[in-house]
Amino acid sequence: MNPFTFNTANSIRFGAGMIKQLGEIVKNGFGTRVLLVTDPGMIATGLVEHALAALKDADVEVEIYADVQADPPEHVIQSAADHAVRAKVDAIVGFGGGSSLDVAKLVALLACGNEKLADAYGIGNAKGPRLPLVLIPTTSGTGSEVTPISIVTTGTNEKMGVVSPVILPDVALLDPELTYGLPPQITAATGIDAMVHAIEAYASASPNNNPMSRMLAIEALKLIGSAILTAVHEGTDRQARADMLLGSMLAGQAFANSPVAAVHALAYPLGGHFHIPHGLSNALVLPHVLRFNIVTTPQPYADLAPAAFPELSKLEGQERAAAFCDALAKLALDCGLQPNLRAMEIPENILPKLAADAMNQSRLLMNNPRPLTEADALAIYQTAF
Repeated sequence: MNPFTFNTANSIRFGAGMIKQLGEIVKNGFGTRVLLVTDPGMIATGLVEHALAALKDADVEVEIYADVQADPPEHVIQSAADHAVRAKVDAIVGFGGGSSLDVAKLVALLACGNEKLADAYGIGNAKGPRLPLVLIPTTSGTGSEVTPISIVTTGTNEKMGVVSPVILPDVALLDPELTYGLPPQITAATGIDAMVHAIEAYASASPNNNPMSRMLAIEALKLIGSAILTAVHEGTDRQARADMLLGSMLAGQAFANSPVAAVHALAYPLGGHFHIPHGLSNALVLPHVLRFNIVTTPQPYADLAPAAFPELSKLEGQERAAAFCDALAKLALDCGLQPNLRAMEIPENILPKLAADAMNQSRLLMNNPRPLTEADALAIYQTAF
């Protein structure tokens, strides 16, 4: 067996109503003054009030930074970090979707004043220390609450990652009740995103692909595959919401240690140029990247297929892998997601630019089970068009 490293959050708390424990978790472990990092949408939903009430009940003072943007740019992260420094907080609480959690991770790092954001980009460059960190997801997709990764938009449309176990949280707090009000479109996009995490982690060519990640990926696909359509179409179904949130976290643990690959590399330029939500970007290219991969490496996808789609167990090998690609494409449609890039009003003449930009994601492409060139990337975008 090859050597590997597996890191995750120090503590994971999962359960309906778990948000009520937030105040005691913070007060007993981290201090009495926190910065809560979230976004305007979360404020509008009223969900943040649950976190504020729990903190107030424990006599924890709260500062709020609520200006997080989707695909967070550098200036938002720096602004939030400056807020934390001015407020002299003891800890950071991230509350919301992947963007809020990603910003919270970097605020906890930068607020200590020992390093700059520009120096933290890349793998293992963030050294710490950081402030204590609690992450609370309100979507079932990114798995950011258990990943050592924060994605930042640099410049106009480029994305870079900070990848370091230093930014793993002290506590990941998962309460399915916080996801009951997610609109169908967001439920679908974030759910497919979580499936991509599991699929790419399982098939990753990373030397750190490991038995724990593969086990978690399979369980994640079982949970999400059986729950996603119910969660999309019956959003208050308690079991479906719980399964989606748990599956998303397990997929996050999987890809945090066995990194994702070409699906994400081709999705990032779509988000960067057109501000398409990350989960939807993944869904638009997922079946096409997998069809490219199964030409040379069908077995991982054949292995995974029955976890998400039990009916595919009657098939074998290449046939099962191909059916898996088709089933994923159909699932996205059944969830109500757009079928192709054309439907997203992406002009065909920008596809070469997207392909060139995708090649900048070398840290992801190196994990793809089949080597991928710029010409291959362009062909995949054309197929997805």
